[in-house]
Amino acid sequence: MSSVVFQLTMRQLLGRGRTLLMLALSLVPLLLAVIVRLASPADYDHQDFVANAIYSSFVVTLILPLVALVYGTAVLGAEIEDGTAVYVLSKPIPRVQIVLAKLAASWLATSVTVGGCALLAALVGIAGASDDGMLLGFTVGIVLGALAYSALFVFLSVLTSRALIAGLAYVFIWEGLINGLFDGTRLLSVRHYTLGIADAFTTVSDRVFEAELSPTTAVVAMALLAGLATWGAVRRLQRFEIGETT
Repeated sequence: MSSVVFQLTMRQLLGRGRTLLMLALSLVPLLLAVIVRLASPADYDHQDFVANAIYSSFVVTLILPLVALVYGTAVLGAEIEDGTAVYVLSKPIPRVQIVLAKLAASWLATSVTVGGCALLAALVGIAGASDDGMLLGFTVGIVLGALAYSALFVFLSVLTSRALIAGLAYVFIWEGLINGLFDGTRLLSVRHYTLGIADAFTTVSDRVFEAELSPTTAVVAMALLAGLATWGAVRRLQRFEIGETT
């Protein structure tokens, strides 16, 4: 039954205008890469451009969390708000299977949309130069970061009807502002987890790219966050009564 829930959720995600909007947003780095590729001088540092302008500053900081937020809050929270969740919750399906199916759909949609577009942008931006593991590192980081963000935002969507606002506050205030002011808060930042994992695969110089967290710390912290968020979503949904609103 969980596979049916997954398939229905994917159909809902891919059959709505939000998917086209998320795809358009994810294609912005590709457009930027094409412009820079055509206008840059011969001695332009393409590694620095790909690592910092495309991946670190644009994709990981802005596009990945926003796409994950839209998908993560839509797969379950939107159904709870509009009342259609009753059709799934009233079925004899364990709530844990529902959460995992919804999480898998959000994760897949986010990973494919953001990861695919980011990879295309990086291939154009690197312009035939050596990537020194950046393409692999950031692709792995984006896929795992998509999982952590999806788990967090699915949890928020069953916790509160204002999950979109809470998610935006996390992305722009916590990760965008507070993480830049206080070093210790980076241990609670999915963005820094993503960059830390990417750093495990790259061999570029520290001048070009160096994550604030070690790969080991990033993996452990990301696993804890994803696990706790998933567990929290399951527990909240198990206590959820049909007809209740968040």
